[in-house]
Amino acid sequence: MPSDEQAGAGTRQRLDRWLFFARAVKSRTLAQKLIEAGSIRVNSQRTLRTDQPVGPGDVLTMTLGARLLVWRVLDAGSRRGPAGEAAQLYEDLTPLLPPRGGRGE
Repeated sequence: MPSDEQAGAGTRQRLDRWLFFARAVKSRTLAQKLIEAGSIRVNSQRTLRTDQPVGPGDVLTMTLGARLLVWRVLDAGSRRGPAGEAAQLYEDLTPLLPPRGGRGE
């Protein structure tokens, strides 16, 4: 069984752990609650499994609060590091929202 240090590029990882490493949530417990509430889709399929394996190439669609996020997993990661390191674990594919204007321009 690989240790935390051996987990890295090209490997798959539990969804709750990946969300924590990527800094989408502040704790694995919060990640588990988010998943169990049905707020996460992996490759367009809703999952309720906290141990759902994710790896490079998978696309996650998440609702966090009032925000919709779409992230492509680039790496499994090996730890919860600083924000700059966490941002290298995914590519943000979130669509831009149209401006909210009250007038027809």
